Amino acid sequence: MAACAVGLYPGRASAAPIVLPPLPYPENALEPIISARTLEFHYGKHHRGYVDNLNKLIAGTEYADMPLERIVAATAGRADKVAIFNNAAQTWNHTFYFRSLRAGGGGQPPAALRQRIEASFGSMDACKRELAAAATGQFGSGWAWLVLDGDKLRAVRTPNADVPSTAGMKPLLTIDVWEHAYYLDYQNRRSDYVNAVLDKLVNWGFAAENLRT
Repeated sequence: MAACAVGLYPGRASAAPIVLPPLPYPENALEPIISARTLEFHYGKHHRGYVDNLNKLIAGTEYADMPLERIVAATAGRADKVAIFNNAAQTWNHTFYFRSLRAGGGGQPPAALRQRIEASFGSMDACKRELAAAATGQFGSGWAWLVLDGDKLRAVRTPNADVPSTAGMKPLLTIDVWEHAYYLDYQNRRSDYVNAVLDKLVNWGFAAENLRT
């Protein structure tokens, strides 16, 4: 697994539980694009549920004292560790997703990131179109990602809990397209949610930070 971005989960004491990290903003900070009610369920129920399930699954095992990123790497692709991988990866993915958003987001990226985007996609608009296509084109549950793949930026999608880093790509930001991320606010209109996130919430500064590290 490639190095995960910005050390979302630093090393922890042996056998200490993995904790639910705080949201980086109040639950109502992303309104009206994402409602406080959606974040109440998405963060408070779904994200918390993955953390709680993971701690139960790894208690007393070889994974109990591993950092989260190592648990994801060690269980990826192992049929006998699917439950641990799913809960570990979803814990990591959600932490990364919530940091991929910010109130008053969208707009233009920092200069260095914008130059890399333009070199890889041709323009900012083309990058946003490819991210939107990855997000709306994911059949069923999953994620759309801006990644560094070698020396080029790409828009990719992964199903379910999968993480691009298990395929050697470095995540820079993500959009959650599981239905629980948007259904209370947008029902079946996934494209409306995706475009609103890209226009108004996407945290280009977070992506730039990940590109530097």
